[in-house]
Amino acid sequence: MKMTDTQPLVSIVTPSYNQSRFLQAAMDSVLGQSYPNIEYIVIDGGSSDESPAMIAARGDQLAYWVSESDKGQTNAINKGFDRAKGEILAWLNSDDTYEPHAVAQAVEYLSAHPQVGLVYGEANFIDEHGRVIGRFPAAQTDHARLRQGYVHIPQQAAFWRADLWRRVGPLDENLYFAMDYDLWLKLTAVSEARYLPGRVWANFRLHGDSKTIAEDERGWDEMVQIHYRDGGSRLSIITIKYVFRKLLAPLVTWRRRSRVRQAREYGTDE
Repeated sequence: MKMTDTQPLVSIVTPSYNQSRFLQAAMDSVLGQSYPNIEYIVIDGGSSDESPAMIAARGDQLAYWVSESDKGQTNAINKGFDRAKGEILAWLNSDDTYEPHAVAQAVEYLSAHPQVGLVYGEANFIDEHGRVIGRFPAAQTDHARLRQGYVHIPQQAAFWRADLWRRVGPLDENLYFAMDYDLWLKLTAVSEARYLPGRVWANFRLHGDSKTIAEDERGWDEMVQIHYRDGGSRLSIITIKYVFRKLLAPLVTWRRRSRVRQAREYGTDE
C-alpha cells in the first residue's frame, strides 16, 4: 500500500488458521482497497495447510505477519492490534472479504463525524464460492440496545478509532465467539456508534466449517455471560431472547446449513 501523510492510517488485522481456500480472497480484498493508507497485519496460528506460503508470497505488501502457535482467534487478533499503529482499526477474518471502497468510505465518515467512535455498514452473506446468498440484518443500535441483545453490527463491516481501543481493549481472550459483541459494548459505553444503511462494505462467508454455522449457540451463551459479568439481571430482555434462541437454535442452524447447501447445489444467488 502507498503511504500518505495526509490521510489517517488504517490498521487491518486478519487472524487465520488453516483457511487457505479462502485466505487469498481475504488478503486480496484488503490489498485491493481504493484507500491508499493501510497497514495490513496477518496473524496465522501455525497453519499446516498452504496458508503460510500464501502469506509469505504477499509479505512485501504486509506491515507484519507471523505464522506460529497461538491461543486461538481472539488471541491472534489481540497480537495483531498490539502491532498496529493506525488511527482507525478493523479486523477481517480469513474467510471473509471487503468490498473495494469499504475502507475509504469508513474513513471519510469517521473524519467528518469526530463524535462517532464506531461506524459500520452492510454485509452480504456469501457462500464458499463467493456467491451472494443473503444480507446480514444490520441496523442502528446503541449501548442500551446492545445490552438487550440487539446487536445487528456486522463485524466484517465495522471500523473504530484506535484511541478508543486503547481505552477499552484488548479483546477478552476468555471469549471464543462473542468477543466482538463485548467490544461493541465497551466502545458504545464511551462513544457513539453509527450505522450507514445501503453501504455494502463486506462479505460474511457462510460455509460448513464456519463458526457461525458449526457453533452459533456458543455466541448467545457468551453474550449472556457478559450480561451477568456487567451486572445484568436474570430477568431481562437479553435473557428472554437467550431462552428463545436456545429453543430455536436447531432451526436457525438448519436454515443456515440449508442456505449454504442450496447455494452449493444450485449455484443460485439471493
